[in-house]
Amino acid sequence: MRVIVRTVSELCITVGTLIVLFVVYVLFWTGVKADSEMNDQIDRLHQQWSKGAGHPTVAASRGPGKPAPGPARYTYGRPFAIMYIPRFGFTWNKPVLEGTGTAVLKKGLAHYPRTARLGQEGNFAVAGHRRTYGDPFEDFPELRSGDAVVLTDGSTWFTYRIDKGPYKTVPGDVEVIDAVPRTSGYTRPGRYLTLTTCDPEWGHSHRLIVWAHLDSTQPVEAGEPEALRR
Repeated sequence: MRVIVRTVSELCITVGTLIVLFVVYVLFWTGVKADSEMNDQIDRLHQQWSKGAGHPTVAASRGPGKPAPGPARYTYGRPFAIMYIPRFGFTWNKPVLEGTGTAVLKKGLAHYPRTARLGQEGNFAVAGHRRTYGDPFEDFPELRSGDAVVLTDGSTWFTYRIDKGPYKTVPGDVEVIDAVPRTSGYTRPGRYLTLTTCDPEWGHSHRLIVWAHLDSTQPVEAGEPEALRR
């Protein structure tokens, strides 16, 4: 009997240790790895841009709301822009990569491939983890109408302004990333941004959505946009 009790006790200790290690991995180690990976992606972009290799789709953009109409495509799994959301703090910045696969989302924010390119007419839609892998959208529920979402592709700054959200829906509601999302309040084509993340905080039964419109653009050499000035 003592042997059975001892065996059960040892088994419980082992299981408990494994659970603790798993929690540490999910809460801590994935975040460490993700932060390092995202910093590497941003460094890669800065190195690319320092050589004059801004994205050709928008490199010629100089008028507010009038990005160049070039046909260039993004490369799956590669970073092409950096996003800043002042609401999350002026040190918050994340790389945006092409594709929404699991491996991509571990490296930063993920652009839905079939949606518009940055600054183009249509809906530029981006997804991010709420928790784990750096918790990029941990504070997503704090976003409010009028908040700025700023992106750069190395040649142009794009300032979007949130119009609606956070809006709660189910994962199957794919219309939220349509060119003119039905529940967004938009009624005609424009230059829109959609951000999506999971809800609740540690689950994925629902999605939180915000929609924004392109408010202004300016060349990088003109300095940071007003929304990023403290």
